[in-house]
Amino acid sequence: MKESHQRVQWVYDATSNQELETRYDQWADKYDEDLTEEFVWKSPKAAATVLTKYIQPTARILDAGTGTGLVGKCLAEAGYQNLVAMDMSLGMLKVAQEKQLYRTYHRMVLGDTLDFKTDEFDATISVGVFTQGHAPARSLDEIVRVTKPGGLVVFSLRVETYENDGFKEKQSELEQSGKWKVAETSEKFQPMPQGEPEVWHQIWAYQVA
Repeated sequence: MKESHQRVQWVYDATSNQELETRYDQWADKYDEDLTEEFVWKSPKAAATVLTKYIQPTARILDAGTGTGLVGKCLAEAGYQNLVAMDMSLGMLKVAQEKQLYRTYHRMVLGDTLDFKTDEFDATISVGVFTQGHAPARSLDEIVRVTKPGGLVVFSLRVETYENDGFKEKQSELEQSGKWKVAETSEKFQPMPQGEPEVWHQIWAYQVA
């Protein structure tokens, strides 16, 4: 098994947020190389493309689970400049900060209460964090809270995570309670065709009510 594959599996195998944070800190310097060159990571571009259909470039956008800023790079290339970074890993945020794509940087954990005001953002985008052993379905409650009515929430979601880890129920609950409505759902696709061809994702987009 290649070292890049070993690092990804090592992160998946984390058993707590503290362990996950530590492993991302240690992975930060190799993250871009592993995912963009070895794994051909498609989800940042796919999610950013969906967001650009609905949200103007002047919008204030939260990148929830920024990592090293791969989503920010896609959005910046499309003309978006009012970006806010948030991640649990200071190591990942440090790499993102070096790219100078975001206005501000915040260490917060999805699944906890976020230290942002209600209705603070025009849109929230979250890529790669709703997957095996990562942020829980309850994270969506806070993402909706900090996104303005009429704003957009866009996220990538691993298919089996949707089915097995409470996302199907949470997304339905938020829709039935009038908190959001579906704007767009992508076809299932392989987000890392050269690294994990057995993994499938979808991009979900919801308009906040």
